Order: sequence, then C-alpha cells, then structure tokens
Amino acid sequence: MRILLDESLPRPLTRLLTGHTVSTVAREGWTSLTNGALLRHAALTFDVVLTADQNIEFQQNLSNLPVAALVLVADSNRLEALEPLVPAVLEALNSLTPRTLRRVGA
Repeated sequence: MRILLDESLPRPLTRLLTGHTVSTVAREGWTSLTNGALLRHAALTFDVVLTADQNIEFQQNLSNLPVAALVLVADSNRLEALEPLVPAVLEALNSLTPRTLRRVGA
C-alpha cells in the first residue's frame, strides 16, 4: 500500500511500516497545503493518509476522494507513544478501503 505520513507524525515512523511504500508530506513538498488540498494531492498517488489529526473527519469529506485516512490516537505524537500502535496500523492497512476513515489506538 502507498502511504503518506502527515506532518503531525514523526518521520521515523516510516521505518516501522514494513511491507508498504511510505513517504512524508515534507518529502513530497506539501508542507504548506491545507488538509483539503493535501488530501486531493495525496489521492493522486497514495492509498492512505496516516495522521494524528483528530479533527480530519469533521473538516473533510473523504467520500469525495479515492484515498483513505488512518488516524492514530495516542497520548502524544511522539514515536514512543505511537510505536505500540504499529501492529494495529499494519493490520488496519490490510482491510482499509478508499473513501473511509479508521482510527487506531485509545
């Protein structure tokens, strides 16, 4: 699966998402984009946007875009807090479909 890591998440998380092609918002040069523009750009190249943005489902209508969103819910967005979620993230990626949003974590 082609995954875009939102800038709300630490870049080292990319190394833990084995078996997938992962890029970051910074690597793509999209750091200045709003969430809506980011999702539109991501939909052209990626299957899923991985984020810690808890409000994305209220701000954006994913049913209009052929990309999924996976929201990580943890005490912080530090790698130490997110690392325990990786097995659930990898499992969720196996069944995630376009135009949907799923939460992983607390």
